[in-house]
Amino acid sequence: MDAPLLLALARAHLAGGGGVVEDLRVGPRALLLQWAPDPRAGRPRGEAWAFLLQPRPELWRLETKDEAFLLLRAESRGDLSRRWAVELKGARLVDLAGDPRERWLGLDFQRLSLGGRMDALRLAFQAIPGRGGLRLDGGERHPVRIGLGTPFPAEAPTPEGDPPPFLRWREAWGDRLEAALAGGVPEILPGDGGLATRHRAWSLARAEALLLKPRRERAERTRREVLEKLGRIGEALTRDRDRHERALELKEPAQALSAELWRLKGSSGEVELEGGRRLILPPGLRAEEAVQRWFSAAKRAERGLAQVAARERERQQALRELEPEGPPVPLPPRPRSAASSKAGRPMDETPRKDGKGRALRSYEVEGFQILVGKGDADNDQLTFKVASPADFWLHVAGVPGSHVVIRNPDKLGELPRTVLERAAELAAFHSKAREGGKVEVHWCRVADVSKPRGFPPGKVILRAHKAIRVYPKGE
Repeated sequence: MDAPLLLALARAHLAGGGGVVEDLRVGPRALLLQWAPDPRAGRPRGEAWAFLLQPRPELWRLETKDEAFLLLRAESRGDLSRRWAVELKGARLVDLAGDPRERWLGLDFQRLSLGGRMDALRLAFQAIPGRGGLRLDGGERHPVRIGLGTPFPAEAPTPEGDPPPFLRWREAWGDRLEAALAGGVPEILPGDGGLATRHRAWSLARAEALLLKPRRERAERTRREVLEKLGRIGEALTRDRDRHERALELKEPAQALSAELWRLKGSSGEVELEGGRRLILPPGLRAEEAVQRWFSAAKRAERGLAQVAARERERQQALRELEPEGPPVPLPPRPRSAASSKAGRPMDETPRKDGKGRALRSYEVEGFQILVGKGDADNDQLTFKVASPADFWLHVAGVPGSHVVIRNPDKLGELPRTVLERAAELAAFHSKAREGGKVEVHWCRVADVSKPRGFPPGKVILRAHKAIRVYPKGE
C-alpha cells in the first residue's frame, strides 16, 4: 500500500469524527479494530479496520459480516487479543501522525484511566512489504506496550526525498494534491460513491485476491487430492472384494467334501464325490487338510468382506462430505514442486553443496516454509547455516531425529497453532519415535540453540524451550 493512500484513508476517517474502539482482535498476521457505532458520523454498527501484515501490509475497511473479517477473526489469539484490548478498548482516536512519503502511520488515542486521568496512546503501523509491523506506545509516561510483526522504532521516520508513489500522486492530482492527501478526493480509489464506500469495496477486492481466493484454491486442491486418494482406496477395495469373493466360493466344495470325509479321508490329488462330481485337492494336501484350509479361507473371506463393506461405507461418507457446494474452483497452473499447504506435503528439497543427494526436505503450511534435515551433518547445516535467529526450531524430546526449522522472515512473535502442530508432527515422524504414539516435541527460537565445541554432529543444547505433544504424521 502506497504511503499517500495510507495517510489519506486514515485522515478521511479522522475527518468523519474519529471513533471509539469498541472491540479488537489480534492474530499473527492482522489487527482488527472494531469501531463503536456513531450515528452523528454515519458509522453503523460492525464497521472495522484491518491492519494486515501478511501477505503484505495494507489498511482495509471491513464490516464484521464480511468473509475476510470473519477469517481474520478466526485466526486471532485470545491471549494476544486480551493484551491489546486492555490498552485500546474504549480509547478514542483524536489525531494522526504520518507523512505521504513514508509508509508509516501513527494513530493517537486518548483513554480515561481508572485513576481519572487521560492517558495518551499511539498505535503505529509500518506498512513496508516484508517488514510490516504494529506497536503500541503509551506516550511519555509509559514504556513500549506491545508489538506485532517486525519491530521498528517508536519515532516517525524522516523522509529522504520524494519516492515514486508520492511523485505519481503529485502528477495525478496537481493542485488537488493536498485535498487528495486529506482524504477529500474520492477518486483516489476506483469505484462509485464516497471514499468510505470505495475504501470498503477496494478492501473486499484486495481481501479476495490476497486471502479468500488463495484459501479457496488451497481447499479445492486439498479436496481434489483427497478425492484422488479416495479413488485409489476404492480401487483397492474392489480388488479386495473380488479376492474375498473368490475365496468365499471355496465354502461350498469344502462342505461337500466334508460330508464324505468318512470315506475319502487320506485321499489326495483328485477325488470323486457321490453323484460323480470331481474335486481337485491342493497339491500335497490330503482330503481332511484340504477341507480345513478351504473352510479357513472362506471364514477369512467373510471377515474380509465385512471389513471391505465397512471401509466402503466410510469412503462413501467421506465422498459425500467432499461434495462442493458450488461449481468447482478453477485452479491456476502449479509448479511441480508446489504442495498443499494444509496437508503440508513436500514442496522441494534443497540440494547438498557437495552434490551428493538432497540435504533438506521442504514443506509449505499456510504460507510458512518448514525445512527438515536428513542426517546429523545436515541437521547442523540447517540449524547453524541455513536458519536465521528469528526462525523457529523443533526436535522430538529425548529421541534421535531430524532438526526442523520454520522460516520466519517477518520475525513474528507467535506462530499459528496449526503451523506449529504440523511442524511438530513432521519432527516426530522424522525421528526414532515414529512408531511411538503421541510424543513430546521441544520448540524454541533458533537463537536459543547452541552447539558447544566438541559436541558430535546433530547434538545441541537449548537455552530455553517449550513443549508440544503430537502424533507423528508424515507426508
